[in-house]
Amino acid sequence: MTPQTDSGNVLEQTVKGAFSGKKFQIVNFREWKRNPEKYGEELLLTNVPYETIYGHGGNTEFLLKSKRYDKEIRIECKWQQGPGSVDEKLPYLYLNIIEKMPENEIIVVIDGDGWKSGSIPWFKKAVTDKKYMQGVAFNKTVRVFNLKEFVTWVNKEF
Repeated sequence: MTPQTDSGNVLEQTVKGAFSGKKFQIVNFREWKRNPEKYGEELLLTNVPYETIYGHGGNTEFLLKSKRYDKEIRIECKWQQGPGSVDEKLPYLYLNIIEKMPENEIIVVIDGDGWKSGSIPWFKKAVTDKKYMQGVAFNKTVRVFNLKEFVTWVNKEF
């Protein structure tokens, strides 16, 4: 693993820790899909598939499914520790959120000091303004958090 991959993994592990501390069961999506009856009703599913805007298979880090809180939330994690091209993927992520991800509630946890100037503000403004959203997508709730904001949200919400 590279330092960037390690740091991104730490981000994902923190998300897992936040929900396991709230008694959510962490299960791989494909395992759960094969035998959903084996698992409870408070789940954090990992490696969750969807079809991208290009018609290819994509995966999201997490899908929260909670009967107790009546929630189904897709959670994307994006970490940029140093210079790179991850920030150029934010418009692609945004279009996938509004056009392809089936859930009505989506959270993007975005952190690290390597993002290009303007990339996160653009992403947050696109979310706030519901840029390009039409029809059914306009009713989606999309939240963008840094890691601290996300953990605070989890602690308040659950």
